[in-house]
Amino acid sequence: MGAALARWEHFHHQADIGVRGRGATLAEAFEQTALALTAVITDPDKVRPLQAVEVTCEARDLELLLVEWLNRLVYEMSTRRMLFSRFVVQLQPAEAEPPGGSYSLRATAWGEPVDVARHQPAVEVKGATYSELEVAFDPSGVWLAQCVVDV
Repeated sequence: MGAALARWEHFHHQADIGVRGRGATLAEAFEQTALALTAVITDPDKVRPLQAVEVTCEARDLELLLVEWLNRLVYEMSTRRMLFSRFVVQLQPAEAEPPGGSYSLRATAWGEPVDVARHQPAVEVKGATYSELEVAFDPSGVWLAQCVVDV
């Protein structure tokens, strides 16, 4: 069931680009949003999942966790000069301040170094923003995760 629901897409937002992921699980929606992030830069099908990179982050709510997740990926892409095309995300409540807890994310992103001739990067993503930020469970049984990224 999950594979049929999982998908990513872009949505229009003035000069920037919205990224949206949907999935049968929250983790799947986060994975699809990451794939949408890659698709802002290049065709994800052109990125070979050759190298694994571990990513962790934490935030006090799911919306902030989505922004942290995408910004960690932007950081990893920038510092490693890599693009990613496969993601496995694990989410869980973390035992941390503030009272009421927070959420943590552990993920593996697979990708490869940027090859300008093959990947033909269109833009550089500067970071995820709080614009149009939403993480929600749709009554139809699908998780949605979205925000706007600054390009």
